[in-house]
Amino acid sequence: MISLRIPIALCPAATALLICLIVSCDRPRHTSISEGGAAASADADTEKIVLRKFPLDKQFAGFLSDYSSLKPSSELQNALTYVKLDEQKNLHKYIGMIVDPVQVYVASNVDESKLPEKGRGVAARYFHRALEKAVSSAFPILDRPGPLVLRLRSAIIGVDVGGAIPAADKSEDPDALDRTINIGKVAVEMELVDSETGEQIAAMVDRENLGAGAEIGSATFSKQQKWAAAYEAFDGWAHRVRNFLDTAHELSGGDAQRADEFYRPYSEEPLSR
Repeated sequence: MISLRIPIALCPAATALLICLIVSCDRPRHTSISEGGAAASADADTEKIVLRKFPLDKQFAGFLSDYSSLKPSSELQNALTYVKLDEQKNLHKYIGMIVDPVQVYVASNVDESKLPEKGRGVAARYFHRALEKAVSSAFPILDRPGPLVLRLRSAIIGVDVGGAIPAADKSEDPDALDRTINIGKVAVEMELVDSETGEQIAAMVDRENLGAGAEIGSATFSKQQKWAAAYEAFDGWAHRVRNFLDTAHELSGGDAQRADEFYRPYSEEPLSR
């Protein structure tokens, strides 16, 4: 697995200098690996989650900056994807990434007052950490815009209200919610945009629904086997995002040929392009 994405037009010395400039000017967010393996982000954990409602009778939530180029994916089942192939703006040119806090869209018929207050941001924050973990080995995670830096925007779509939590479960779990949060029909919308211009570089709408049983019933759901279907779902979505990223980033055609032609690991000759 490639640990860092380097534009093929840069020589090693220029690449190293560029990385140093980006990292020193835009210091990576300080992260630590928790017991669950996700990179903890203080900013994402404390940011207030604003609920948005899925538009009635609409195909998409309206979260992405552009849906017009989405097509059924040949790699991912139940997903629509888009990858920009422009010579100047494509995934091969970027070497860092900002992962924005995840947004939440509830189902269009949901009474928002019934969604547990303390549980509203739990799913978004867990998914944010799962995304950071999934993409961090491909792109250094940064915390501010810059040249050659992508911004990953994502939203979970269709969150619903579940059933009441039994009193017996509440007594055993001080972090139990009053009602479960149902994610059985949730989809994911995400896009990668240029961090400076906002131009869409890649996008995906993942409709891999989970079905009955995928619920969150505690503010600490990721630590309890009872809610395993929920945290496994977010881990799975994050993995699909990474698979999409890897597939979209593969060199092909002319790019692959140029990479082979100009790969000189022991040559002192400078690259001509």
